[in-house]
Amino acid sequence: MLMEIERKFIVHNLPDNLDSYPHSEIEQGYLCMEPVIRIRRMNKQYFLTFKSKGLMARTEHEFPLDKAAYEHLLPKVDGILISKTRYKIPDEHGFVIELDVFHGEYEGLVMAEVEFPSEEVAVEYEGPEWFDDEVTFDSRYQNNNLANK
Repeated sequence: MLMEIERKFIVHNLPDNLDSYPHSEIEQGYLCMEPVIRIRRMNKQYFLTFKSKGLMARTEHEFPLDKAAYEHLLPKVDGILISKTRYKIPDEHGFVIELDVFHGEYEGLVMAEVEFPSEEVAVEYEGPEWFDDEVTFDSRYQNNNLANK
């Protein structure tokens, strides 16, 4: 069982040279909200993901899909499809910041997520100065709740 431990932050001022970092185009939708069952297209890769309840820490299982399976499941999505560009930015502590710049319904929303090996490390983490409000414990900012608009 894989445990996802992450903190989330709203970002208002984007870091310099954003396009110099590796990035992916993501489209994702939710088939079920409890437990969370998500389908995702990341560039030309497709995934089905199960996530347990939780805010900072929860279990996560991800399985590869092919394009045909993804397209078959797409019409079964509840709510809206979320579209975003995800940038992977290394930080000074050796972590990778996943910076999501949302498109469509959430144009203008920018969130940063950082994953950690333990809850203790997560609690001690201090992000860069361009992180604004922390929203880790605000369930409105979980992607499955954003999709349930």
